Amino acid sequence: MIVGIPKGLLYYKYNPFLFTFFTELGANVVVSEDTNKHILDLGVKHCVDEACLPIKIFHGHVASIKNKCELMVIPRVMQLEKNEYICPKFCGLPEMVLNSIAGMPPAITEPIYAFSKNSLYKWAKTAGKYVTSDIFKIRHAFKYAYEVQSKHRTGINNNEHDIKIALVGHPYNVYDNFSNMNLTAKLDKLGISVETMEFTNDFLINMEINNLYKRPFWTYARENYGFALNAVKEKRFDGIIYISSFNCGTDSIIIELIKDKIGNFPLLILKVDEHTGEAGIDTRIEAFSDMLERRTQHESNIPTNG
Repeated sequence: MIVGIPKGLLYYKYNPFLFTFFTELGANVVVSEDTNKHILDLGVKHCVDEACLPIKIFHGHVASIKNKCELMVIPRVMQLEKNEYICPKFCGLPEMVLNSIAGMPPAITEPIYAFSKNSLYKWAKTAGKYVTSDIFKIRHAFKYAYEVQSKHRTGINNNEHDIKIALVGHPYNVYDNFSNMNLTAKLDKLGISVETMEFTNDFLINMEINNLYKRPFWTYARENYGFALNAVKEKRFDGIIYISSFNCGTDSIIIELIKDKIGNFPLLILKVDEHTGEAGIDTRIEAFSDMLERRTQHESNIPTNG
């Protein structure tokens, strides 16, 4: 059997598990190519206009491989942490895709609750039966895939430059270099180092969350808020860049909460969609870079007592 895995949304964090699981079951795995103009155009063609850019891109990845596989994996990710949920568009993702793209092969659409090994196995047991009826083979594939995923590390931590920023955002915005227009490479050329949320301990993130009136309902809202505030508190960064999809409801709230807490700490918000021009992004990050450099020089020139 040929299983198709779209390279969109949370693929960047969890691809080792999916690829290993289906490969160990004996399936041939087809993965869509990196996001590009063709993928984006397919997504815009098939997806509803109101959807955010990552959802449109996911549609494009599915459309690009639907004729190359016999079974499509459409992850209906519900929970990554207990008592927290993922964006509601993930919950309805299979219905969006299957109703928007004609000629689809059968799809794995079962909900994924990944807050524990046992809860994730429930999905694997159901998904594995699409490929084989051998429960022992499914159990072995799951154990091995889980082990491979546990060793997988994502994140950016570049310390080559004196100026350093915290790069905040959902993983599919941070790690998809097409949708973010090679942001980290552009910052590197401007002499700015980058660090992402993965290098901040979850305990420190949750400490910031404890100061909120109510704990965020969404996992990435919690992580982005906690990481941004910790970045300001620890004074390891010169600024924050928050990359967000236009029309993202959770980001619209979290960004305002961050602004309210950090005062005049340098914050650049980059909103992206299929109409965002690269020249505009370049201009904004160059201006932000100049501001950070002037701020750093000014602070280094302030005399100290004694």
